[in-house]
Amino acid sequence: MSGIIGKKLGMTSLFDSKGKSVGCTVIEAGPCFVTQIKDRDKDGYRAIQLAYDDLKANKANKSAQGHFAKSGVTPKRKIVEFRNFRKEFDNKVKLGMEIKIQDVFNENEFLDVTSVSKGKGFQGVVKRHNFGGVGQNTHGQHNRNRAPGSIGAGSTPSRVFKGMRMAGRTGGEKVTVQNLKILKIDQKDNLIYVGGSVPGSNNTYVVLSN
Repeated sequence: MSGIIGKKLGMTSLFDSKGKSVGCTVIEAGPCFVTQIKDRDKDGYRAIQLAYDDLKANKANKSAQGHFAKSGVTPKRKIVEFRNFRKEFDNKVKLGMEIKIQDVFNENEFLDVTSVSKGKGFQGVVKRHNFGGVGQNTHGQHNRNRAPGSIGAGSTPSRVFKGMRMAGRTGGEKVTVQNLKILKIDQKDNLIYVGGSVPGSNNTYVVLSN
């Protein structure tokens, strides 16, 4: 899996070849730096570790400072491992090497985006699971429009089954959106324009992979 780390900046729109406006997400992707190369003999698997987004040296603990010093890279905020990079790229990778968007992706390709979705706190069943609610103010039930209703039978089975959809904490989970099209790559500003929406709020770290 080839990939790069980035940060969601926001949404905008671009015009395609047919003059149609297409909504897209703007992501600042890289530059990332190779901070560790794992091999099968020593670590049991092959992987390339990339780091992104500068961090002040005094905010990194000693173990992190030592880890980054081995590759000659200044401390970073986000670290992600990628397995199964393209062979032509995997053979050239070195510690401290700078990775940019154009090294991994091209325009009109498709990629997957992984990030943490927006946290929505404790929510009821209507918002969390798209329940319709009771929907009728009948028989004096004036406050049941968004209630879950019955959650189990009485004497049989006399319990609530595991996995029952109920109210609870919503959002704030790792989410992957697949097969988003790369509409445009701005090499000068390290920006990539991806068709459609991406999970998370602005300035959320995202992992782009293919």
